[in-house]
Amino acid sequence: MADIITRDGTWGFDGDAIRIVPGGKVHPVRQDLGEIIVPLHAVAGVSFEPDRKGGRLRLRLRSGACPVLRAADGRLKDASDPYHLVVEKDRTGVAEYLVDEIRNALLIEQVPDGPVDRFLLPGPSVPVSGGGGDGTASFDGETVRLSWNWKAAESKTAGGTVSLPLPEVTGVRWVPSIGLENGSLRFDRAGAVSTAPATFDPYSLELWGLSKREYTAVLVAAAVLVRLRAPARRAVPRDLPSPAPELAPAAAAPAADDHDLLLRRLRELGELYGAGVLTDEEFATAKAAVLKRL
Repeated sequence: MADIITRDGTWGFDGDAIRIVPGGKVHPVRQDLGEIIVPLHAVAGVSFEPDRKGGRLRLRLRSGACPVLRAADGRLKDASDPYHLVVEKDRTGVAEYLVDEIRNALLIEQVPDGPVDRFLLPGPSVPVSGGGGDGTASFDGETVRLSWNWKAAESKTAGGTVSLPLPEVTGVRWVPSIGLENGSLRFDRAGAVSTAPATFDPYSLELWGLSKREYTAVLVAAAVLVRLRAPARRAVPRDLPSPAPELAPAAAAPAADDHDLLLRRLRELGELYGAGVLTDEEFATAKAAVLKRL
């Protein structure tokens, strides 16, 4: 078990997952997202970047693994990124140790760093709300609601709160305010992808960048993305009997015990080293990590 506790938050690694808990005074996106459990197989890499004040831990996830990162599409600032941790100067040694532990586990488990075809993290819990500018977006898992404030255009306030059932949503796009350009949170509907300015589009929030809270709109986008990608349930005609419940799968053969698994890892590491895939240092580090667990 490796842990680091800083004012910015806490990261803990137990060999199978990284537990991320935000600190008390962090960006609203991280605060609202709360605790995150990142499985090791979702991790592409980790690094510690030292500076004169201490440094920063960065966890790099496999492309497509996290719905928040997918919704943000590379537009999150460091302060709002849940996979960044500011480290004080007296904690740099612990940070470097944590990086070594995670890297060794990735090497031992041979976790690929390529993209994935499905989310490996659950994303924001619902109900979730966020945004600002001319209104607020909320999502309860079934319906998106857009409510307007006094700063919204008359064309929006005249129509009142917009309710958009999830089956009608075909896509969601979040762009933060950048420089003098306003951002937006847009919801696409079947056959009605809007190209109108967000100021007048009743299915879009306009984001002005006047508050950090506006960034929380990305959490609404992420929660919707998770459910848009969820497999659809197969409909059953009313005149047909309900399908019989699926039988429980046959018990799988018992997995090899930890001792046999670790011995197999040692053999695999030896083969990678013999093939020239691992350097002397990488092989020695990985082998020591395996032997420590025997």
